[in-house]
Amino acid sequence: AHWLGTDALRKDVLSRVILGSRLSLLAGTLSVLLPVLVGVPLGAVAGYFGGTIDTLAMRSLDVALSFPSVLIALLVAAAYRPSWAAVVVAVGLINVPIFARQVRATVLSIARLEYVEASRAFGASFWHILTRQIAPALVSPVVILASLSIGTAILEVAGLSFLGIGGDPTAPEWGAMLAQAKDYWSRNAWYALGPGAAISLTVLGFHLLGSALRDALDPRGNASG
Repeated sequence: AHWLGTDALRKDVLSRVILGSRLSLLAGTLSVLLPVLVGVPLGAVAGYFGGTIDTLAMRSLDVALSFPSVLIALLVAAAYRPSWAAVVVAVGLINVPIFARQVRATVLSIARLEYVEASRAFGASFWHILTRQIAPALVSPVVILASLSIGTAILEVAGLSFLGIGGDPTAPEWGAMLAQAKDYWSRNAWYALGPGAAISLTVLGFHLLGSALRDALDPRGNASG
């Protein structure tokens, strides 16, 4: 039995939705890995040193944020041959300023604490202060932001795939499946309902996970909010 019907090629929709979870989740997770690797160090350096470095970094991020995220993703993805790698890089670049700003704000507050000032006064190196005093305090906010961002990244990856910027358009990926289903909505609503529901539930799940992690790892921030 085909619980969600079949597509135009008589392939079972439910099976493709389940199979598509692997590609969608992988693309969403890898899209968040890039801003973690780039945005976190950038924000940490800008927040710790301040001055000209901070100004240049933040102004560059302001310029990036002034463009619509979809436009940036389209430009990056269109600059390369359509592939899932291009989509992952495009979505990842969108999130770099978000991670950098979050980390910068956290580092700014930590760098002014007495024990950090004392370490600097005693000649501790930036690397020592970063790894021993700043990095442990960054774990919670970065984990929370990453869990929230995975859901958003999955939605953005699906959106680019729907627009035809992804890799193989016949691949079992939720956005690509929605693109294939758009010509059949009036005749077979189940065709679009499957991947659409999968995207919605997955995004909701990651946002709930992020909220739960925020409550568990940052109770003071939750109480003040």
